[in-house]
Amino acid sequence: MKSTFLSIIIIFTTTLFSFAGVEISETDFGKNLGGWIKRGKQAAEYPLSGSTYRTYKPEVSPTPDGGIFVSLRIDHVRGWLSSDDHATLEITVNSKGAVVSAQSNIAIQGRSISSDVILGSNEAGRQAAVGTDRAVQIGTDLVADLSAKLLREKLVEAGRVSFPAALRHNYNLLFQAVRVDGAPVTPTDGAPVATPANPTTPAVPPAPVPPAPAELKTPPAAPAKPAEPAPNATPLEIKPYGTPTTAEIPVKN
Repeated sequence: MKSTFLSIIIIFTTTLFSFAGVEISETDFGKNLGGWIKRGKQAAEYPLSGSTYRTYKPEVSPTPDGGIFVSLRIDHVRGWLSSDDHATLEITVNSKGAVVSAQSNIAIQGRSISSDVILGSNEAGRQAAVGTDRAVQIGTDLVADLSAKLLREKLVEAGRVSFPAALRHNYNLLFQAVRVDGAPVTPTDGAPVATPANPTTPAVPPAPVPPAPAELKTPPAAPAKPAEPAPNATPLEIKPYGTPTTAEIPVKN
């Protein structure tokens, strides 16, 4: 009985991982950040633009449509005598591995700066890009929105000014760690797929094009009439060569 129950659990677990769908490769993500070697192997630290940042392992939860919601914590490490700055990066990935939306929040000196929810479309209900193009667009818009809001706060410290760039760095690596059925996301994922033609359906010949109407033929022109001599003109007299004229014939007396 126990062996049968154990076999059912093993089969169920194997089936679950075989149909894992979309997920984040935590190993590849941490490797690209330098390895999960900080804070009890729960975080990675790395230099960027002359400052040090720390990224913790992502928190992943499934969404109702078969995708995932990923939350990432990122710290700006400022040293022993200064408190660190904190940020969160949240992205939603659909079942095909395409980024649907992204949002970020930065906490600096007790002030919270939140980005807008960046969608992969310019207008509601109308997608501007698909696949990798949409992911790039979302990352670009996210950094632009945060940078503009940080500029209004008049923050001049180097590590804080470059915080949006650190978020974009994590965003790019996080997208590269997305897996769909264990495979990396391809540039065309999320794009509409053209339906191939059914080879069993006979091709319908195109409708015959009716011939163009015959052009009207122009009747031939009438032959030109010979020119009539002028009324007072003397007709030309033609004689054999050597025939003497009237003036040359001698007159007999």
